[in-house]
Amino acid sequence: MKSLKFAVLFALVAVWPAQSIDALAFEKPAQKHMIAAASPYATEAGLEILRQGGSAVDAAIAAQMVLTLVEPESSGIGGGAFMLLYDKKSNRVTSFDGRETAPASATPTMFLDANGKPRPHFDAVPGGLSVGVPGDIAMFEMAHRKYGKLAWAKLFTPAIKLSEKGFKVSAKLAAEIREFPQMAQMPDFKAYFYHKDGTPLEEGEILKNPELAKTLRLIAKGGSKAFYSGPIAQAIVDKVNNAPVNRTTMTLADLANYRAIEREPVCGPYRTYRICSMGPPSSGGIAILQILGMLERFNETQLKPNSLSEVHLSAEASRLAYADRAKYLGDPEVVNVPIAGLIDRNYLRQRSNLIDEKHDMGTATAGTPPMKRADYAPQRTPQLPGTSHLSIVDDNGQVVSMTTTIEFSFGSEMMANGFFLNNELTDFSFEAERDGKPVANAPGPGKRPMSAMAPTIVFKPDGKFWISTGSPGGPVIIAYVAESLIAMIDGHMTPQQAAALPHHANLNGPTILEANTPITALQPDLEAMGHTVRTGALESGLHIIEKTKYGYIGGADVRRPGNVRGD
Repeated sequence: MKSLKFAVLFALVAVWPAQSIDALAFEKPAQKHMIAAASPYATEAGLEILRQGGSAVDAAIAAQMVLTLVEPESSGIGGGAFMLLYDKKSNRVTSFDGRETAPASATPTMFLDANGKPRPHFDAVPGGLSVGVPGDIAMFEMAHRKYGKLAWAKLFTPAIKLSEKGFKVSAKLAAEIREFPQMAQMPDFKAYFYHKDGTPLEEGEILKNPELAKTLRLIAKGGSKAFYSGPIAQAIVDKVNNAPVNRTTMTLADLANYRAIEREPVCGPYRTYRICSMGPPSSGGIAILQILGMLERFNETQLKPNSLSEVHLSAEASRLAYADRAKYLGDPEVVNVPIAGLIDRNYLRQRSNLIDEKHDMGTATAGTPPMKRADYAPQRTPQLPGTSHLSIVDDNGQVVSMTTTIEFSFGSEMMANGFFLNNELTDFSFEAERDGKPVANAPGPGKRPMSAMAPTIVFKPDGKFWISTGSPGGPVIIAYVAESLIAMIDGHMTPQQAAALPHHANLNGPTILEANTPITALQPDLEAMGHTVRTGALESGLHIIEKTKYGYIGGADVRRPGNVRGD
């Protein structure tokens, strides 16, 4: 049986957390700074940096180095990230693209079998074929040069110490190790997570990683050059090219040529608020702005979180957004993505008029946005859940919303110098064309695969910062983040309430309700409206910070072991 994480796509069943929705709330508002992340270890590392006078960027780097160690199933320096940043001093929002890139040897047909048919998706995940050139370190160095305050090397100290001292294996990590016994066939996975007697690590056991500590020391001293050249780069290339399965070709030049990119975010209105998120190669920001733009004509009562009308209307808007996503989104350096057209208010009104308040529309088709310059075939290849998110505000009001990933659980299932390598290239469409039309998200040399990651920052009508939010979850990230915004804007919920709210999602297929939660009571009524309903695991990881008149308050998703800290 496939993992429960596949339930997003295949409607398996999950267990709702027993914790109170207020269990992880930061009850006393913080006045100076705050961090919300998916592991207490990472939160503590980021808080330590903030207390030393570090910027939000500094804290994000420190937290990510720790996540590489303690949450290896979700993210790490062997993967990539998108960072959305608000600089209060300049009143500017920018974004940093650390998405992984395909090696120069990548081809449009790399995921086809001998008969020219797409390979089974999960056959392509383990091994070398799925590994993209990691982007984390280059992105962090770029952001740090512009917005860092503390010395680069200082940011690695918490993770180095913890790697050598060891950390307690979380319930989540232990569960995911057990969930994938087939991964023990991969030598790196077995050596790291299994005892000599063949039993996996259990919750609470101490796990050390001196090899990662050595790697982090090299990066702390030598910066990104130490990662993209020299022994670390050589280890990545050797691992990919000599993988136990799915060998491929990656060169030292592929790593040396990697570049992070600072990009303009995508921003748009909802009610009286301004929403900013990540643009292409992410599809997340555009899709969220589309969903909200299509829902704006409905009133707050109709969008009461988890009400029948909200679930129905959100599902219909999501259908339309995911249809556009499948057709138009890809790497903007290669594909003509009609960004402005997709979030054009008149276009969204036209799309919204397709929504019937009483009946499900069934499978939606992509629209024709203004400024469309190319015609593409919709992508059919599924994308997998995974990833991590953190939100940070520093003493100077600088805000970081960052989503970080190695794609699926444990990425390619291979390690190099103490960290897991990603499987991001399986985010590409396995088909390069359909019905004589190209697929926008087809593989290609140096190309960045489409992502759903959607780090998001919300501003009040007066232009002041209000909310930082984001989530892991593969293609369902879009639904999770949109839900959190509707919950806080229309439902007037706190960050903790929004993060713990039972989920629903529609990826232009069945309407999925989070299993074993109160929202499943809506199934009969939704079916009466024409929805095909499934229940399943909707494993988010929302981490939210809100600025109130009393200070900063936060929320940490009860589905993950993270928390919120601040002063």
